[in-house]
Amino acid sequence: MAAAESSASAASAGPNTLRTDCVIIGAGPAGLFAAFELGLLELGCHLLDALPEPGGQCSALYPDKPIYDIPAIGVCSGRELTQRLLDQLRPVQPAMHFGQLVSALALQADGRFDLRTSAGLRFDSGAVLIAGGAGAFLPRKPKLDGLERFEGSQVLYQCGAPDALAGQQVVVLGDDEAAITAVLALAGAAQRPSRITLLHRRDSLRGPPPLLAEFAAARAAGAVDFVAGQALALSATSSRLNGLEIADAQGRPAHLPADTLLVLLGLSPKLGPIADWGLALHKRQLRVDTGQFQTSLGGVFAVGDVVTYPGKKKLILSGFHEATLAAFGVQARLRPEAVGALQYTTTSANLQRILGVAAPS
Repeated sequence: MAAAESSASAASAGPNTLRTDCVIIGAGPAGLFAAFELGLLELGCHLLDALPEPGGQCSALYPDKPIYDIPAIGVCSGRELTQRLLDQLRPVQPAMHFGQLVSALALQADGRFDLRTSAGLRFDSGAVLIAGGAGAFLPRKPKLDGLERFEGSQVLYQCGAPDALAGQQVVVLGDDEAAITAVLALAGAAQRPSRITLLHRRDSLRGPPPLLAEFAAARAAGAVDFVAGQALALSATSSRLNGLEIADAQGRPAHLPADTLLVLLGLSPKLGPIADWGLALHKRQLRVDTGQFQTSLGGVFAVGDVVTYPGKKKLILSGFHEATLAAFGVQARLRPEAVGALQYTTTSANLQRILGVAAPS
């Protein structure tokens, strides 16, 4: 749903530099709500996330598991919570960029920040808000030489549209709910792969019993294959991947043909370059003040599971509170003249204008 740029942050500082009020690192629940709060304060922002879609851990790790402690919502899934936050965010239209790792951050002479990403984006930002949970969640990769050569073409870390793999020999590497779900989605596609193989080192899988039963039925019907074995090396001719060299359950070498390798081994949190920015840390978490959730470096704020302070609770609802105070902290830094009496969405004509709702009669 992301617009290319929000109106308050579309001006560029150079041909390849985006100028904005704030860059939010992390598009999980706390980051999404921080963008909403910044929008209410009429501050533009860009959201960055290493994952391919918004939602953070909610979307990546437990999209279908129930969450029971979100205020006023009896129960919702991680996917539903993400969608509700995106719906709420729609009126303020922040820019969003996915598959982006922040590679560098530097404080400039004018007090603004030069921030760069692994994909080549560059920002001139008045403030930075880190909402990266436990860090950037990156796919776990098998230790196979030459894997990077085929990433994005024949080695994938998300299933995407099953029809895109029609007619191919696909090997899915993994053993959990995400891997099994992907295999079944590929098997059920209208234009399906010619062969679908789930590879795991042991003949045991993890997942809800109904999902395991569905996989067993698909396997019995010949719709999917399962191989117990350990991937040892990629097999390639020229510039094309053609399979995997594996050791089977008895340790014997074997060749497993593959046009595409779908790696679904889970995600691993990495604090990454944030650890090298000179910010005060305690056990790999950022120290913040609890008035504005500012880190030890002025202009850099942080919220969510990445922060620590006395009494900190790693709960989504705590992240919403932290995001609100951080947004006001960004306003105090960038537009101190705008800081005044607190406005309420129930009564403020200005906030209702921003939200695009009619004022009550």
